[in-house]
Amino acid sequence: MQPAAANPAIEFRDVSYRVAGTQVLSGFNLQVQSGETLVLLGRSGSGKTTSLKLVNRLLSPTSGEILVKGVSNGEGDVIRLRRSIGYVIQDVGLFPHFTVEQNIGLVPKIEGWTADRVRARVQELLQKVGLAADTASRYPHQLSGGQRQRVGVARALAADPEILLMDEPFGALDPLTRDELQREFLSLQQRLHKTVVFVTHDLREALRLGSRIALMEAGRLVTLLTAKEFLQSTDPLASAYVRAFGDGRLDSAADRGTS
Repeated sequence: MQPAAANPAIEFRDVSYRVAGTQVLSGFNLQVQSGETLVLLGRSGSGKTTSLKLVNRLLSPTSGEILVKGVSNGEGDVIRLRRSIGYVIQDVGLFPHFTVEQNIGLVPKIEGWTADRVRARVQELLQKVGLAADTASRYPHQLSGGQRQRVGVARALAADPEILLMDEPFGALDPLTRDELQREFLSLQQRLHKTVVFVTHDLREALRLGSRIALMEAGRLVTLLTAKEFLQSTDPLASAYVRAFGDGRLDSAADRGTS
């Protein structure tokens, strides 16, 4: 396991979250290091998405504190906080009446970028996520699911945030498109070195994309391991994940995840 960072990009300090009488997170402690892709892995209801939403204050903790770049995210302007963090979700959430260029350029425009700068940034990002330049003038309904997801990633990167939150971003795609976007993500991360918190319930995806894997169960952190450590772990829940997916089929994914 990698040592804890002296100044983590994101830190959960004894965070709990309760809603409608249900304890979703309990005593959650976690540090996310600058430039790493930390995967939150777990079954439905384990608290993964809740943890993600607490970072950009879509939710507020019942107790405890979340620090973003050393500052409590409960302080300051929540809108400014959210604009500084890229957010990618499974259903993308593109504005249907906006063109691709307008969707990607929305936050930079709000931030006061000139039209020429926004246009140049859109073209730069379309190239980075593997889309043709003329995609800029199209509308979301004219794109495939994989293309829309690429636009969603580009939109999250538009204002060059240091932190990206990604909630099952490729989960609704067919296997071939999902594989392609995972490869695109790895290539982007090697070039950009963003701090990424990535939610998935898919072990193969976690092994392939994660610098480290935070395994969650019932609102608690069970273990925090690299891909190689995860495959060799004697933790009962981690071992159950490996058995469920099959050791032989996971070897190559683990190699990719640690490359």
